[in-house]
Amino acid sequence: MRGSLYIPGQSWLHRTPAGHKLLGLMVFGAGLMFVHNLSILTIALLAVTALIYLSGLSFRKLWNDCRAMVWMVLVLGIYSAWIQSPEAAFEMLLRLTCLILAALVVSMTTPITEMMGTVEYVLKPLVHVGWVDAHKVSLALGLTLRLIPELSVQWNEIREAQAARGLKPGVMTMLFPMLVRTLRRAQELSEAIDARSAN
Repeated sequence: MRGSLYIPGQSWLHRTPAGHKLLGLMVFGAGLMFVHNLSILTIALLAVTALIYLSGLSFRKLWNDCRAMVWMVLVLGIYSAWIQSPEAAFEMLLRLTCLILAALVVSMTTPITEMMGTVEYVLKPLVHVGWVDAHKVSLALGLTLRLIPELSVQWNEIREAQAARGLKPGVMTMLFPMLVRTLRRAQELSEAIDARSAN
């Protein structure tokens, strides 16, 4: 794996505690679920974009890390427009883009170890009553976050492999192998979590 999305920096967002950022992300995401006004969703997207600029993150790096997800989001948008309406699809795309960008901002300005530690701390009361295994949950979070940067690598590898075989890479021809690879990596992560938890 390539590692994490975290980019070291000295911005105010980098210095903000991981717990505050995760709480803000949770509140922001939950709030978006109740918003159905396209104007408000557009303002939310502009606010997230401004946050990226103020945090000193590179838009090029952001694009490289989320490029593989863009096509999946577009396919979801097309499917939503087909079964519902273009307006509903646009609303879904705005909401999903806001969530993805906000999550990437948090991931890029927060070390994985800090997020894992915060999750374990928050879940500690549930551990005492035997409802969850905080270590297992935080480990799953850490491994999942490490998987995200690999998506863009997999996308490039699939495109290069198809080009080497003389095939013209296209969205539809790449989505299936991308999905298969992602599911395979998810299975490997699940096995890794079980192995780590057993030790």
